[in-house]
Amino acid sequence: MFKNIIRTATFKQSQITIIGTLINGTLGALFYIFLARFLGPSDFGLLTIALTTLVLIADMADIGTNTGLIRFVSANLIQSSDKAYRFLKLSLEIKLFAWAISFLIIFLLAPFLAREVFHKEDLILPLKLAAFGVGGALLFSFATSALQVYQKYFLWSAVNILTNFLRLILILALGYYLTLNVTNGLLVYIILPFFGFFVTLFILPARKILAGKNEFSLSKELFRYNIPVAIFTVIAAFSARLDTYLNAALLSAREVGIYGAANQMVAVMPQLVSALGLVASPKFASFQNNKQMLIYFKKFQFFVSGLCLLGILTIPVAVFLIPLLFGPQYVDAVLPFIFLFLAMIVFLFSIPVHHSIIFYFGRPDVFIWVSLGHLTIIGGLGYIMISNFGIIGASITVLAGTTFNFLYPLFWLLIKLKK
Repeated sequence: MFKNIIRTATFKQSQITIIGTLINGTLGALFYIFLARFLGPSDFGLLTIALTTLVLIADMADIGTNTGLIRFVSANLIQSSDKAYRFLKLSLEIKLFAWAISFLIIFLLAPFLAREVFHKEDLILPLKLAAFGVGGALLFSFATSALQVYQKYFLWSAVNILTNFLRLILILALGYYLTLNVTNGLLVYIILPFFGFFVTLFILPARKILAGKNEFSLSKELFRYNIPVAIFTVIAAFSARLDTYLNAALLSAREVGIYGAANQMVAVMPQLVSALGLVASPKFASFQNNKQMLIYFKKFQFFVSGLCLLGILTIPVAVFLIPLLFGPQYVDAVLPFIFLFLAMIVFLFSIPVHHSIIFYFGRPDVFIWVSLGHLTIIGGLGYIMISNFGIIGASITVLAGTTFNFLYPLFWLLIKLKK
């Protein structure tokens, strides 16, 4: 079985994306490590809240467009390339409109959020900058999703690596030779996704995409699929960051910074999940029957299980490295890191289950209930745990949430296959 797995196209494509993700994740981790060291826990806490807001709003404003793009462009690229280009153009226009709306809302609400919700007036400018940065995140995710559809996995990796490498260089230059603070650190984070998007336009058939006509005639088809995706994506995006927001509201900026450092140590895991997903999702979408799907599912699950085992073995090394990399002021991040990393292992293990439901069965609506359950766990249990146990309680809550996110879809899948 192992020989059959390593001979598959998925394994070869996964090798490219995994290697690219590991390099990209390392560069991203170094970016945050140097930011944390240069800024200190309190300022890094403010930056963490701003970046969390940026990513949250970008995920919500996407309204499932990336998932719909992958599904419909993949389905039409060979047989009806003109329709595929129209889907791409429509997706881009949706993202631009969503950016304009979200920018206005967050920019205007920034003073209220900073003073009344987070009780940190120094957050006003970072939140306004985050509102602008949503555009870069939306455009960059469009570019990387399009590369995924065209199965340009090497270029997908290269674009991600280039943007993170430039981010790291700029932070090092500011930290060692100029002055690094929350504002210019945030600007560095914001600017590079725009750069990555424009680079990708030279790789994609941009002229054909922009030349597409009557793309709005496809909006009904796209939104019919996107609406359930958007609902669970919005709920999931909010619940995935609710731990950070509860920390921000209940704890000091210093504690938020320490928790942010622990979070950044596990940040490579969602990137790895995304890398595997970009290979697996078109595969699951292409299968015509359960037999085809299950053959692939078993191989993919075996492969993912091996990655989970390797991940668990790295925990002692990471625990040793945290105070060395971030500095002694971040030693309290060790225990939260362990729980957060275990949560990400569960998340990684659940990929085949999630993707088979969304892309093979075409039932993203299942995850509306998953997201609501997760939101309840993070909001209810999280408030109690953080109030009593601080950032350790927050990390335990995240582990409970990802465990639920795996078990509910697993039971749904098993019942579906037995019918």
